[in-house]
Amino acid sequence: MAATTTNPKERTLLAVIGDEDSVTGLLLAGIGHIDQQQKKNFLIVDAKTQTSVIESAFEDYTERKDIAILLINQHVAERIRPTVDRYQAAFPAVLEIPSKEHPYGEYACGPLVPPSDISDPSKDSVLKRVQKLRGD
Repeated sequence: MAATTTNPKERTLLAVIGDEDSVTGLLLAGIGHIDQQQKKNFLIVDAKTQTSVIESAFEDYTERKDIAILLINQHVAERIRPTVDRYQAAFPAVLEIPSKEHPYGEYACGPLVPPSDISDPSKDSVLKRVQKLRGD
């Protein structure tokens, strides 16, 4: 699953796996790309999206040589947590991001956000690696 070592300068794209709002915002910011084989660098996930489709996209994006960073909504990453946690390569970097419907951490608490929809920072794969390196 881990990508082989390549020249980081060849990695010029961001990829995103997330809900419609997150992906749409990033596409409007200009990250969208479709290559000659009609391969996209984004996947919109909703409640009907099968876990196998998400895993397949994750594996595809982490093996591609043109992707530098893979952004994934944390609530989507939870659906494929074992796959995300197994990924150890430096490139592409995998970053878990919050979404409008699933904000991140204790600062998201408020009257409009039920506690069940708040993403748990302790499950973030990047945070776990940093804590492990620090000895926490």
